[in-house]
Amino acid sequence: QVQLVESGGGLVQPGGSLRLSCAVSGRIFSINAMGWYRQAPGKERELVAAITSGARGDSTKYVELAKGRFTISRDNAKNTVYLQMNSLKPEDTAVYYCNADIIDSDFYPLSYWGQGTQVTVSS
Repeated sequence: QVQLVESGGGLVQPGGSLRLSCAVSGRIFSINAMGWYRQAPGKERELVAAITSGARGDSTKYVELAKGRFTISRDNAKNTVYLQMNSLKPEDTAVYYCNADIIDSDFYPLSYWGQGTQVTVSS
């Protein structure tokens, strides 16, 4: 059984920073792409950033709203992905979800989601 557990959300003032973490545990053979998504009230879930690890290092992808403000990173030894969010704006308020493409110990590939962590940007 595979689990993704997110942490680090909360209430922050505009212009502030938060660091989200997502730890993967369970019967895992390997973790491929990992990413952060968010869903604001009344809106669809959207990609924020994604990261893959390869022989030449990590490759990252950001959507326009995240460029220059958010940084995604991963610690493969800890099976953990992070999202550093700076210069936060009220429109960043949403539930943030971690996603990981995992091959489990039975070599079965599946995409997993965390339970979500609330980020609220407000004065």
